[in-house]
Amino acid sequence: MKILVTGGVRSGKSRHGEALLDGAGRVTYVAPGRPADGSDPDWDARVAQHRSRRPEHWHTVETIDVAAAVRDARGAVLVDCLGTWLTAVIDEGGLWEADAHTVAGVMDARITALCDALSGAADVVVVTNEVGLGVVPSHRSGVLFRDVLGTVNQRVAAVCEEVHLVIAGRVLIL
Repeated sequence: MKILVTGGVRSGKSRHGEALLDGAGRVTYVAPGRPADGSDPDWDARVAQHRSRRPEHWHTVETIDVAAAVRDARGAVLVDCLGTWLTAVIDEGGLWEADAHTVAGVMDARITALCDALSGAADVVVVTNEVGLGVVPSHRSGVLFRDVLGTVNQRVAAVCEEVHLVIAGRVLIL
C-alpha cells in the first residue's frame, strides 16, 4: 500500500505516518532533511523528537536522494518529509533565486525519479506538508516553495492508493 500523509505544521502527520507502519517488522525511515548538526537548536530538537519516537529496529537513512533510498530499502518505507526534501534539493542546487523554468526542469527529473521509485515499492508512507491553505507568502522563496511543493504533492499522490489529510491530529482519508 502506498499512502501520502499531508497536513499542516504540527498537525500530527508524522505521528500518523509512523503509526501506519507500527506493525511492520522491517521499516526504513528516510529522513531527507538536513541532519542535526548543532547549528540550529530548534531544528536539532525537532530531529531528536522524531528519533526518540522511532522503534529501535527501524533503520534510518538520512539522504537527499530519496528515490535511491526507496529503491534500496527492504521492507516498509517511511519518508518524512517531502517539504524538507524540497528545501534540501533547492538548497543543493542554489535555486532559491532561479527562474521558475529552471527550477521546474530540475524538480521534474527529481520528482519523476521519486515517483518511479515509489511505484516500485510495496509498502510506503510518504509524509508531506500541505501548502496553499493559508497566507500568501510575501517573499519569492515562499512562493517558489509553495508552488513546487504543491506540484510534488500532486504527482506523488497520483502514484499512491490513499491520501490522508491530518488536521489537529484527526485524519481524513481522501
